[in-house]
Amino acid sequence: MRKKRGFLHELVKNRLLFLMITPALLFFLVNNYFPMVGIYYAFTKFDFNTSLFNSEFVGFKNFEFLWRSGILARLTLNTLGYNVAFILLVNVLAIALSILLSELRIKWFKKLTQSVMFLPYFISFVILSVIVYNIFNYETGVWNTMLKSFGMEPVDVYSKPVVWIFLIILFYLWKNIGYSMVIYLAAITGISDEYYEAAKIDGANIFQRIWYITVPMLKSTFVLLLLFALGSIMKGQFDLFYQLIGNNGLLYNTTDILDTYVFRSLKVTFEIGMATAAGLYQSLFGFILIMTVNWIIRKLNDEYALF
Repeated sequence: MRKKRGFLHELVKNRLLFLMITPALLFFLVNNYFPMVGIYYAFTKFDFNTSLFNSEFVGFKNFEFLWRSGILARLTLNTLGYNVAFILLVNVLAIALSILLSELRIKWFKKLTQSVMFLPYFISFVILSVIVYNIFNYETGVWNTMLKSFGMEPVDVYSKPVVWIFLIILFYLWKNIGYSMVIYLAAITGISDEYYEAAKIDGANIFQRIWYITVPMLKSTFVLLLLFALGSIMKGQFDLFYQLIGNNGLLYNTTDILDTYVFRSLKVTFEIGMATAAGLYQSLFGFILIMTVNWIIRKLNDEYALF
């Protein structure tokens, strides 16, 4: 029998390959694993007058406060709600638009449309916040200027929490739908023309070809993107929320997510223990969620699971 060779042998044999992945390993160690020591602060009442590990140990009191005050439930609901809307709407609309583009026969119009829809992805959230502010500013915004020109009263959009649920989703779609559309369009171009030719011979119209050939062929791409998105479903879109909302407390009930709360706790209120507790809860919840969804998908179809 051939003797099993250990990791040391593989390390020597493939030393160049291991050397190539060293920068990536160091990156994750420095940015993801070494900072995990800070989890300890989730169980302390941090005091800036003492050393890092001499703060008062309070056990689960930070988690208890977050739960009893309703903050944790609100943050979880907002984070999950927005991300579910982002994932579903982006993927469904991207599939629909990619199918429409794939059926276009005017090449220059197809390329122009694809470029125009993909362009917003490269616009930074800082620029987006400036655009949004200039649209909805109470005094000089485009929206209120139009209302005034029609003899109507201006609307202070920045004081209406419910409105921002739809605005945040709308601007997220505007910025990201083009990127997802390109991925699905690439998947559609990989479908063999033989399927469509056979369907035409059998008398299938364009809608039947889309429904029975294109859509099923995109299933694996959809599941893969869904799993990748679920991996960060508890992270939210910090840049989007912070740049559009900032520190506007009037909108926190409907726009505050875990990331913005943690950032605000560290920068504004200096509640290190609360921020760490919320961050730890966010990581554990997200980990359990992705493991559960991946387990369900593996049971339904092992080919679509990540691991």
